[in-house]
Amino acid sequence: RMSVAANGASLSTEDRHFVQQLLKESQAYVTLRERLNFFSQRLQGRPYLSHPLIGSLAEPEQLVARMDGFDCVTYIETVLALAQARDVESYLQRLRAWRYAGGEVSYVKRLHYTTNWHRVHVEQGWLKDLTAFEGSVARTKILNRVPGVAPITETYRVYPRTKLNELMHRLQDGDLIYFGSPREGLDTYHVGMLFRVGDHLNGKWMMRHAARRQGQVTEQPLTEFFQQTPMSGFMLARPLG
Repeated sequence: RMSVAANGASLSTEDRHFVQQLLKESQAYVTLRERLNFFSQRLQGRPYLSHPLIGSLAEPEQLVARMDGFDCVTYIETVLALAQARDVESYLQRLRAWRYAGGEVSYVKRLHYTTNWHRVHVEQGWLKDLTAFEGSVARTKILNRVPGVAPITETYRVYPRTKLNELMHRLQDGDLIYFGSPREGLDTYHVGMLFRVGDHLNGKWMMRHAARRQGQVTEQPLTEFFQQTPMSGFMLARPLG
């Protein structure tokens, strides 16, 4: 059964109960980092979905808030929105604000490109850019991979993949990582959230992400992902609040 929330989001009764349950369990966690850790962990094992959103030039956009599966972006957006929420309505409101420019639910206002999504939220004060340290390089791309959405030009900085070890000491739980795409017209091809797992001295940086290859939301050592995956550099950001 689908229930439509006051702000037009479609949410199954089952998902609404699950969100309520998660938010109740999360009351013990106060800081943003603790809450990001809690929610990102609780969604582990949920299925990977390749096209979870509803909306195109031909089909009206809906605020999709489903909890039964995610792609890499909807997983991150869901965790961020849950971490900032106190009830189902505020979760939906935050999700809308993360996903759409000005919070306006429409296909053309959806923040389709990660670097654009990032810039909008840095300007709003919700994210801190961590790709301005020494060793990053500027890149400008015309982003034109989304049919019916006017191309945009974004200038952003990326770290070469060889810089990862030098940057480990700067990371904090809940930091976001975006992986640069070598393809023409596209800025990134994958995103994840980082957490140090294990004790303080021997803890390992793990990436939690909705992984196509594993078919689900999973956690894997960050260094392992770097070894296995081609990329044209990476970017880092820190959720604030």
